[in-house]
Amino acid sequence: MFRNVSELIELAESQEMAISEVMITQEMEVQEKTREEVLAAMKQNLQVMEVAVERGITQDVRSHSGLTGGDAILLQKYIQSGNNLSGDTLLDAVSKAVATNEVNAAMGTICATPTAGSAGVVPGTLFALTKKLALTEEQKLKYLFTAGAFGFVVANNSSISGAAGGCQAEVGTSTGMAAAAIVEVMGGMPEQSAHAMAIALKNMLGLVCDPVAGLVEVPCVKRNAMGAANALVAADMALAGIESRIPCDEVIHAMFLVGQSMPITLKGTALGGLAATPTGKKLEKMIFG
Repeated sequence: MFRNVSELIELAESQEMAISEVMITQEMEVQEKTREEVLAAMKQNLQVMEVAVERGITQDVRSHSGLTGGDAILLQKYIQSGNNLSGDTLLDAVSKAVATNEVNAAMGTICATPTAGSAGVVPGTLFALTKKLALTEEQKLKYLFTAGAFGFVVANNSSISGAAGGCQAEVGTSTGMAAAAIVEVMGGMPEQSAHAMAIALKNMLGLVCDPVAGLVEVPCVKRNAMGAANALVAADMALAGIESRIPCDEVIHAMFLVGQSMPITLKGTALGGLAATPTGKKLEKMIFG
């Protein structure tokens, strides 16, 4: 069983296994289940993600508050115009990340990765790459296990809670999870997945949790969008051979310390940041009276 990224990478390299295989093996041991049972459980998660993404990019999903909805469709239309700057795959990932979080805000069913508020980054990138690379079901499942392995490390060594560590702990973690998984599905080495995680996460350090009106909508949905873009770029950098000067485990610990030093007003209380702006307060009054 691995406790940190260093041990995860050491296991993968010494046993000549992909990170996803290390995670599957650990799940079999911890849950005392067969490989087939572990894969079946992840397949259910995959199906939930796929349904949410499809709903978000094809239906005009709106939240009850009226703060969010319809942006995933706007992005899909923008991609189809053929006049974008960022590239189709990146924007497709962004759109599908937004779709997931719009469904969440509308009380739809999503799969927390690692939380509901950060649930868009992993499936957004996954289904964008599925479209680009024609990924098989097996590849998609392994993608989720790789992401899960890194999420497991953060959950056990830092925090994945916005209330405890700010949005860096939520969207930051999901961004790193996705970056690591992208590297593996693209044929990268385990160590490159760790570098991708580190690069992605250290560029999310200090991100506060400041939900307008206390709802997981603004700025949460758009943060998932940028997390998806960050993950793709971090993965590309790692695949190009670029390394993080600060080891992944140290980045994760730094995130924990940053989260501990954040004031309570910036950790999900809606008392600071964007929630405390004049418009943020006006929107809260409009929604709750």
